Amino acid sequence: MTASAELLAVTLVTIFLFLALCAALALVTIAGRRPSTLPLAIAGALVALSLIVVAVLPWNVPVLPGAILALLAVALATTGGNPVVRWVLAAADGGKTREGERGGILVELMAAPEAEPRQEEILRGGTTIGYLERLASALSIVAGFPAAIAVVVALKGVGRFTELATPAARERFIVGTLASLLWACAVAGIVPLALW
Repeated sequence: MTASAELLAVTLVTIFLFLALCAALALVTIAGRRPSTLPLAIAGALVALSLIVVAVLPWNVPVLPGAILALLAVALATTGGNPVVRWVLAAADGGKTREGERGGILVELMAAPEAEPRQEEILRGGTTIGYLERLASALSIVAGFPAAIAVVVALKGVGRFTELATPAARERFIVGTLASLLWACAVAGIVPLALW
């Protein structure tokens, strides 16, 4: 392959990655607070296609466009995870878990048989924690230090340990964390594959 043909191929791959990540970011933004399947499925397909393209093609994206792709990927990994995680959680429990007023979930506490059942809001701040978790995970992958994800997961587990007494809380914690990390790692993984 000639140098001009290789330059054209690299340019086309770079443009494709930029457009795919921009489109995925737009789709997850559209999904917003009420996740809908179609935009999230298309965004997921664009991320998967981008991963396949950078894994299969032998060309590397130049550093400056790579830096722009890295910023775009970190933004998509961080913000796009929210509607994805909400969709996965709704699918996991059939939408039965009620959300509390302060951003947590309402769970019924175990009480004595003669006592009135009581609900408590737990796992408050999950949305903010999710954004921070995805940001830290995406940055660690882009920076070439994916082992930092273990620190993020450990910190999150220790911080939430006392709230994981009910099966609903444990399930939501595990499913939400895995969906969040999977999304962040898949999106951020495009960058090192594109650059090296």
